[in-house]
Amino acid sequence: MIFKQKIYNYYLQLVQDRIDAFRDMIAGLTEDSKNDAKGSAGDKHETALSMMHIEQEKLNAKLKEVLEQKAILDKLDASVVAETIILGSLVKANGIYLYLSLALPKINIGGVNVIALSPQSPLGNKLMGNRVGFTFEINGTKYLIESVE
Repeated sequence: MIFKQKIYNYYLQLVQDRIDAFRDMIAGLTEDSKNDAKGSAGDKHETALSMMHIEQEKLNAKLKEVLEQKAILDKLDASVVAETIILGSLVKANGIYLYLSLALPKINIGGVNVIALSPQSPLGNKLMGNRVGFTFEINGTKYLIESVE
């Protein structure tokens, strides 16, 4: 499996794990609210139910956000290698591996650190559409694109 494919699979699994975790939390709250409804009455019951509902809405919003991230990752094809940097490109600049996809946590694959960044970020924006050998500067740091996969 190529390095870029490993990175893609890792991030896909990371996002899927988040989806599963949020769904489990939402299911747990739903179950708790059903159990609470059977045994409680009065103002305390209403307050507890209201708090659970608010928490459920927050979790649903986070789940929606992560599902949108997964939809973006699902559109990427890790086997595509373009000469110019596009969404899904793995770029090496100044010895740093940058995966143009989404703003996701830094990971380590086979002892190599990889930073996933959004094309809307300042660095991602500068990279998009450029090729190996392109140089640019952001916040006083000069970058040289060494490779594109």
